[in-house]
Amino acid sequence: MFNMTICEQTEDIEKKALHPKACRSALSKGRKKPEKEDEIRTCFQRDRDRIIHSKAFRRLKHKTQVFLAPKGDHYRTRLTHVLEVSQIARTIARALKLNEDLTEAVALGHDLGHTPFGHAGEAILREIHPGGFDHFKQSLRVVDFLEQNGKGLNLTYEVRNGIVKHSKGKGVIMPETKTERADTLEGQVVRVSDIIAYVNHDLDDAQRAGVIRKSDMPEKIIRVLGDTHSKRIDTMVKDFIYYSLKSDLEKPGMSEEVSATTYKLRDFLFEYVYESDMIKKEFKKAKKILKDLYEYYLNHIEDIFSDIPMEKKLNRHRMVCDFVAGMTDRFAMMTYERLFLPQQWTVV
Repeated sequence: MFNMTICEQTEDIEKKALHPKACRSALSKGRKKPEKEDEIRTCFQRDRDRIIHSKAFRRLKHKTQVFLAPKGDHYRTRLTHVLEVSQIARTIARALKLNEDLTEAVALGHDLGHTPFGHAGEAILREIHPGGFDHFKQSLRVVDFLEQNGKGLNLTYEVRNGIVKHSKGKGVIMPETKTERADTLEGQVVRVSDIIAYVNHDLDDAQRAGVIRKSDMPEKIIRVLGDTHSKRIDTMVKDFIYYSLKSDLEKPGMSEEVSATTYKLRDFLFEYVYESDMIKKEFKKAKKILKDLYEYYLNHIEDIFSDIPMEKKLNRHRMVCDFVAGMTDRFAMMTYERLFLPQQWTVV
């Protein structure tokens, strides 16, 4: 034991303590560009640290979750969302004896490619970018290429796979088709933790904003999941853990009743929050801002890429899409004001 590095000691602990179906650091499929292993941290711990120290991660604090430019201090941002996902996912991973470091890395990195103005931004880029746009694919592009001035973060296969397979939209929580799920159980845990986090914190924020009232909640949701934010999360997390343990992690998921009620809660949020007149009105404004910025930079690409030789500026759409997607809400609004609105000036 004393001849082993600290990293090797951790890998030995994983070998003895984790579930047989867990993903062990020592058995990772590795990185696109091979690197010398660290003597202290495992490969998944290094991935987690690279994500936390990335510029894209820091920008999440000024990116919308649901409500655009909220005035209150307690509304969620994209950063607090990924932290809540990470907390839920780590709780589940520890209970199931899965690799907590891998789970945390995927959770913290899963939304790095999200646009400003939440799903409104994603929708407009999907509409105007010739190649379409999906935030989960953009998240992978961020870690593979955009970070570190084009070098990327060179993350392990397992973290990259978990990031690109986390999204579900209005789809099923845990797909039956194997190719639609993350290769690792840890990545699958993050996928479930994502929906547990967002349906609950978006509901909480919607009530805070006055978009819905507690009395608007369907009785079945309250009866099955609970009548408070913490009770609902507790119910869903415990249900996922105990249901998954029943099959010895062969078929991770939620019980039929809790799963059906979770879908019901998501449908309720889409109808009364995400697609409400109040949110749609703000989303229209956000879409205009990003559409105008996209078109401007498409015709003035030298404004953002003056240091790149013209012969390398081959795919303007891709370059502009990356630039706009990486903006924070406030940077997008500030840039829009600078480019399109009259500026105040003072005659001295």
